[in-house]
Amino acid sequence: MRRGLVGAVFGMSWVVAVAVGLTVLWDYENAPGIAAEPPAHWPAGSALRHIPGVPTLVMLVHPHCPCSRASLEELDRLMADLPSVLIAHVLFVKPPGVPADWEQTDLWRRAASIPGVSLTRDADGVEAQRFDAATSGQTVVYDGDDRLLFSGGITAARGHEGDNPGRTAILSLLTSTGGERRSTPVFGCSLRGGV
Repeated sequence: MRRGLVGAVFGMSWVVAVAVGLTVLWDYENAPGIAAEPPAHWPAGSALRHIPGVPTLVMLVHPHCPCSRASLEELDRLMADLPSVLIAHVLFVKPPGVPADWEQTDLWRRAASIPGVSLTRDADGVEAQRFDAATSGQTVVYDGDDRLLFSGGITAARGHEGDNPGRTAILSLLTSTGGERRSTPVFGCSLRGGV
């Protein structure tokens, strides 16, 4: 009887531990990062290519963030749906004090394979600061008149691909006649605080 009681206690403890672990994982996957508050107009000091009259998309990525793989997959789908409609940049934030090729990860190679996307090494996160980005995967879209149209993420949760409000909003804003500015939560690793 004593062995049965110990077994039952152990079994219940195991079930509780698994439930707590799954809850923590669920909360982590579905907890958005810090939302950016990018400028309402294209930042004047930005070194990124921006042509008047042409919408511009900027995605900021931590090169070692596994969550950002899904963001890049969604960007690939978005670019396929909007060929030749906008200028697109992916910035890989590189904090000070890391090795010279620190940002040259599989995420860099994946972004390089997306047609129509320019890659930029954002040394010391200077451009990320201009766009107030704090979370990997942060995406901003400015219209041809330099006005902010969209700010947020283009995944529904950390590391999850598929239909999501961010990609839908960008498609709607760039394929219809205008629309009001929109934002969505962004899911990814922190761009602030080093490596």
